[in-house]
Amino acid sequence: MGLLSILKKVKQKEREVRILVLGLDNAGKSCVIKKLCGEDISKVEPTLGFNIKTLEYGGYKLNIWDVGGQQTIRAYWRNYFERTDGLIWVVDSADKVRTQSCKDELKKLLMQEKLAGACVLILANKQDLEGSLSGEELSLRLGLNAFHFNNRHHFVQACSAVTGQGLKEGIDWIVQDISNRIFMY
Repeated sequence: MGLLSILKKVKQKEREVRILVLGLDNAGKSCVIKKLCGEDISKVEPTLGFNIKTLEYGGYKLNIWDVGGQQTIRAYWRNYFERTDGLIWVVDSADKVRTQSCKDELKKLLMQEKLAGACVLILANKQDLEGSLSGEELSLRLGLNAFHFNNRHHFVQACSAVTGQGLKEGIDWIVQDISNRIFMY
């Protein structure tokens, strides 16, 4: 029995997944997670380090790692890559000025060997703000068809952490994708 088969059997028993949530500062990562967990989002402070939330969802235990996105913290992101099943990349779709920085950081992430097996959900957050890029527009600006997505499962979901619009669809996709790849029935 190969290592992958053993890992799949262990994962099947646990039905536990590790999801890493990253993005530039002020993208709305913590707000997305708080909204998913049914917590108050009226006062969200910037994450200085990381937070872990555990959420029961669709018969799975989701361990969600929210890591700060400030420039000074990004060098430490690699410390959280180990055993990541899925990556949620949150983008402030109303901040068109930082789209290139967002693209550059995502490209660096996708080149990391420890994240090679992780699927990627890109949340085009802040759809409630006027002038926000749609999921399709964001996909084009990030060049998602151009780099490191050929063999990687990925999905772009427009959402709003404030209203909750699109969050369920995004989480449904990532949980289903991880389930199809990792768990044996």
